[in-house]
Amino acid sequence: MPGRVEGKVAFITGAARGQGRSHAVRLAEEGADIIAVDVCKQLDGVLFPMSTPEDLEETAAQVRALGRRIHAVPADVRDQAAMKAVLDEGVKQLGRLDIVVANAGIGSEGAPAEKMTEEIWRDTIDINLTGVWLSARVAIPHILAGGRGGSIVLTSSVGGLKGHPHIGHYVAAKHGVVGLMRTLAVELGPRNIRVNSLHPTQVNTPMVMHEGTYRMFRPDLENPTVDDFAAVSQAMHVLPTPWVEARDISNAVLFLVSDEGRFVTGVTLPVDAGALLK
Repeated sequence: MPGRVEGKVAFITGAARGQGRSHAVRLAEEGADIIAVDVCKQLDGVLFPMSTPEDLEETAAQVRALGRRIHAVPADVRDQAAMKAVLDEGVKQLGRLDIVVANAGIGSEGAPAEKMTEEIWRDTIDINLTGVWLSARVAIPHILAGGRGGSIVLTSSVGGLKGHPHIGHYVAAKHGVVGLMRTLAVELGPRNIRVNSLHPTQVNTPMVMHEGTYRMFRPDLENPTVDDFAAVSQAMHVLPTPWVEARDISNAVLFLVSDEGRFVTGVTLPVDAGALLK
């Protein structure tokens, strides 16, 4: 049987590891070729080790091992010219563009609003919101040129639908993604391009599973462990899990971009173990 996205090409940002790598592999498993970008360097204000060029190469290797093609190049989602160059070359090599997964994002140092630095605020907005817009901006002309329609998925967060203390920069950006998604869905729907947003809870990836997160969730402890974090994270959920896996998010991506979701647009889809019920 053909895969659920057989013969299509997907553009995925933040693809070097974590959710982005998982999305690339999951769509490749179902027949898609991939255009992948990731910043592949450390950024100021980010509390955990970020991806490397070797991580992006590993994503490419995993996609190729599935018999699919991939064009993978380091690029910063804040750099429109770099993103356009990668995408133009990827479409030239792979022949088309059908799917966009604007997944790249950072979790940077948190603070109460009155103590947050302007630099951390701007970097988070620039990557987590403006970077999402730029990802769509450079991709939409290629989807339109194909004349076949397409699907765009923007990664938001549970924090895109509710407030959380000390991460106003992140929450503001992720709420902004929802507004962007709804606008794009209205603009592009008549041309058969669907646009939706995903809202994960804590995901078992390097962006979440590090000491900075543990301290944010357990400020009452001097040296909180992953088990300390797990107890608080579990309490945020209705279902009995402290976090979800990257593949859980990838399965939601697959549904949204495949023909199974062909009439789904303008939707905020949580994969949150019931976090929004609390």
